[in-house]
Amino acid sequence: MPDATMAEQVSKKPGFIAALDQSGGSTPKALAQYGIEPDAYSNDADMFRLMHEMRVRIITSPAFQSHEVLAAILFEKTMDGTVGDVPVPTYLWKNCGIVPFLKIDKGLEEEKDGAQLMKPIPGLDALLERAAKLGVYGTKERSVIRLANPEAIKAIVQQQFDIAAQVASHGLVPIMEPEVLVKSPEKADAEAILAKELALGLDALPGDYPVMLKVTIPEKADLYAEIMKHPRMQRVVALSGGYPLDEACQKLKANHGMIASFSRALVDDLRVSQSDQEFNAILSKVVDRIYDASVNKT
Repeated sequence: MPDATMAEQVSKKPGFIAALDQSGGSTPKALAQYGIEPDAYSNDADMFRLMHEMRVRIITSPAFQSHEVLAAILFEKTMDGTVGDVPVPTYLWKNCGIVPFLKIDKGLEEEKDGAQLMKPIPGLDALLERAAKLGVYGTKERSVIRLANPEAIKAIVQQQFDIAAQVASHGLVPIMEPEVLVKSPEKADAEAILAKELALGLDALPGDYPVMLKVTIPEKADLYAEIMKHPRMQRVVALSGGYPLDEACQKLKANHGMIASFSRALVDDLRVSQSDQEFNAILSKVVDRIYDASVNKT
């Protein structure tokens, strides 16, 4: 069963979820944005070490350790890492009061009919068992929708619910992430189809386990309002999806009950060259902005 105190926090308290889960192919780009170019590391081990150092700098910042950040989504290597000699999930919860989640997907299949399913996730049960032992509360798994193709979107939703059931069997709470691309030429129509399929999927859920949902901020404000009320839904959160921070926050404010789970918009202005004082001040300002957009609606 999910931890009751963590469940109360992620489902009811004001705040937002930080996405610190850049992985694999996105890591060099994330490091470059931070100010670390590819010539600064010679292999994957060096690259992931530098990425871990960046994440630890964020996690240990006074700006991050506040009531405003409810939870953090981690990459597998971050989950397995430490802050000093303390495992990252333990540090987040015991030292910061932040609920740890784990990104579990291994990337996307090639696009078919305007959508990209998740690739197979080998060894998923073993990973989920390990995550549960480390004190992780839940998972996040991403697929992508580009076009308003009803059958493709139905397949995306079905895969999300199938993985969610496997996650829940280990006592973890899944965050399903069927992302509609912000540059989709059919974004509003795709989102309308997605909302309908998600509602049907929730109504058909077996058992009694809770789920969460991470979606692109919709073109139609409050599109997911009814889904938020579903008894199996702990929370609906929003990805920034490539929107600049200002635009993401403005759009989020129009969606009542939806909180942020931003990645790029959270870290875009952070640089390795910044002093701790400057780094913390910038992060504090961004955290306050995202918190405000998550809590104070228009």
